[in-house]
Amino acid sequence: MRVDLNSDVGESFGAYTLGQDQILLPHITSANVACGFHAGDPSVMRVTVALARQHGVAVGAHPGFPDLVGFGRRDLNATPGEIEDFVVYQVGALSAVAGAQGAQLQHVKPHGALFNMAVRDRELADAIARATAAVDRSLILFGLPGSELISAGRRAGLRTAAEVFADRAYEPDGTLVSRRKPGAVIHDPDAVVARVVRMAIERSVIAVDGSTVAFDLDTICVHGDTPGAAVLAARIREALERSGVDVKAVGAA
Repeated sequence: MRVDLNSDVGESFGAYTLGQDQILLPHITSANVACGFHAGDPSVMRVTVALARQHGVAVGAHPGFPDLVGFGRRDLNATPGEIEDFVVYQVGALSAVAGAQGAQLQHVKPHGALFNMAVRDRELADAIARATAAVDRSLILFGLPGSELISAGRRAGLRTAAEVFADRAYEPDGTLVSRRKPGAVIHDPDAVVARVVRMAIERSVIAVDGSTVAFDLDTICVHGDTPGAAVLAARIREALERSGVDVKAVGAA
């Protein structure tokens, strides 16, 4: 049994520091690097890629809406064409930053509102998949299990990876509980670790109404801006490996 452990990193901007990248990266296998639209900047991108390489962590692009003020978590009324351009621009930028350091991107994971809107919006999902394929057809597209984004990636001829979230509550239909609702983020580390082990072994999670949601699973996300994210990621990885789960990047042999 095998699973990837990913986290959103590179979210600092200029003089502002966000996350615990230096102590978080040693415990994950794939890094979703912000590309400057919702967070991050060219220098942060360069430093984050270097840190990932230092720790043997696969690098992926984390493109979002151009919304620094809202951290990319607000729905924007953008056309599919605009979204395609947003994603090409960001993935292309990080690809160049990585290439300058002798690294190659493994995957693309849309951020925040862009990710959540692509769960149900086929046109938006297709725009993201087209943009990813246009930059590099070897890139793996991350998406919520059973989402339009996973379907769009397959239609575009991309390899896809079904992603679940360690510290997020789930609706009975398998979608994430909106951050606007209480209890959307699970803060109890013991509960998060137990949920992740169940996800990896049983391929299911308990939804907010007590029902069981079954899903495909390739990668598990630990949010990099969660307080204590580095310690939590270390605990999750230790618990997974102790349970017989092989923790490796999705693109690793």
